[in-house]
Amino acid sequence: MLVLVTYDVSVVSEGGQRRLRRIAKTCLDYGVRVQNSVFECEVEPAHFVTLKESLLDIFDPEEDSLRFYFLGKKGRQRVEHLGAKHTDDPLRDALIL
Repeated sequence: MLVLVTYDVSVVSEGGQRRLRRIAKTCLDYGVRVQNSVFECEVEPAHFVTLKESLLDIFDPEEDSLRFYFLGKKGRQRVEHLGAKHTDDPLRDALIL
């Protein structure tokens, strides 16, 4: 399933920069960055549970926010991209090693 993960981390509080980096790194383990705080993650339901638990361990619910948008199995067909910064799709684009 395709899940869009978005976050807003307060960097003015103590530890905010560290939380921001850790959340981004965790999201990169599961998907691709499409905008600064937005990741597209193609995951199985069990992997989503692991991703969510990891993010919940990092973020501060008093200062930060996390949002998950579930686009489903056919989620890629529902995404329309316009403008610069095309994001490669590792499941569809050629990978050269």
